Amino acid sequence: MISIFKKIFTWWNQDTFGTKIKTLLSGKLKGTDSFGNKYYENKKGDRWVIYSSEIDASKIPVEWYSWIHFTPNNLENNQNPNKFDWQKPHKPNQTGTKEAYYPNKDKNEPGKKYKSWIN
Repeated sequence: MISIFKKIFTWWNQDTFGTKIKTLLSGKLKGTDSFGNKYYENKKGDRWVIYSSEIDASKIPVEWYSWIHFTPNNLENNQNPNKFDWQKPHKPNQTGTKEAYYPNKDKNEPGKKYKSWIN
């Protein structure tokens, strides 16, 4: 029962009821990415994404980001574009997690090279 109310009234728990209806009636599936997100387009040219889990815009890989923002790329012809050896796999924003970057995280850098004159 609670999940039905979440689906109807909240947008942060995947797609809402209105988005589900729009997708069923006019959405044409264009593809999915490595995270399981599904990308849709309608006849008017509107594009949207249905996230597989938690809604986070940083979970969209680069090739799909350019597609959803109407930037020309080769994704329309090739669903799995060639990746170079030096390219790392896409990771969503890590802010607020244990994986987040901050300087001197491991405390393995040498100490300060100066002395503070204020205590």
